[in-house]
Amino acid sequence: MIHPANLAAFGAVALGLVLTPGPNMAYLVSRSVCQGRAAGLVSLAGVALGFIVYVLFAAFGVTALLFAIPYAYDGLRWAGAAYLAYLAWGALKPGGASPFQLRELKADSPRRLFGMGLLTSLLNPKIAALYLSLLPQFVDRGSGGILGQTLTLGALQIAISVTFNAIFVFAAGTIAAFLAGRPLWARVQRWIMGGVLAALAARLALDSGRR
Repeated sequence: MIHPANLAAFGAVALGLVLTPGPNMAYLVSRSVCQGRAAGLVSLAGVALGFIVYVLFAAFGVTALLFAIPYAYDGLRWAGAAYLAYLAWGALKPGGASPFQLRELKADSPRRLFGMGLLTSLLNPKIAALYLSLLPQFVDRGSGGILGQTLTLGALQIAISVTFNAIFVFAAGTIAAFLAGRPLWARVQRWIMGGVLAALAARLALDSGRR
C-alpha cells in the first residue's frame, strides 16, 4: 500500500506540473478560445487518453526497471530533478512564455480534436518525464506492490490534470483577456510556477532516502 505522505507529495508534483506552461495547456487554451469550450473538452479527452497510455507504460516498464538495474532509482531521480530545474528556468528566464499567449487555430471536427489532443499528450516531454523519471521517486519499494503503487499514483495524476485542465478550458477566454491587459500578472504567474518547480527539483535531488 502506498504511504499517504508519498501520495500527497506526488500530488503536489502533479499539481505543480499541470499549472506549468507546456504543450497540453497551450493547446487546450488556444483551442478553447478559438473553437469554444466543447472543442476544448473533446481535446482534453484525447489528452487524458495519452495519460492512460503513459501510466500503463510506466506501471510495467518502471516496475521492471527498478527490480532489474542497480542504481536505476538514483538515475531516474537525478533525471527528474534536472528536468524540473529545466522547466523552472523556462518559466523564470527573461522573456519566458505564458500558455495564455494564444495561437490561432482553425476549427476541426470532434474526431480530429480528439486525435490532436492525444498526439499532443503523447509527444509532450513533460508528461514523459513525469511518468518515467518523477513517478518512481514516490514508489516505496520497501512496502511491496510496486505495480499497484504506480497505478495509484498514475490515477492521481490523471485526476489532478484532467480537473485543472477542464478549469482552464472553461476559463481560458477570461484568463487570456485578463492577462493580456495585465503583463505584471502574467510575470507573477510565471514566477510562482518557476519557484514551485525549482523547490520540487531541489527536493528530488536531495531526497535519497527510499532505497
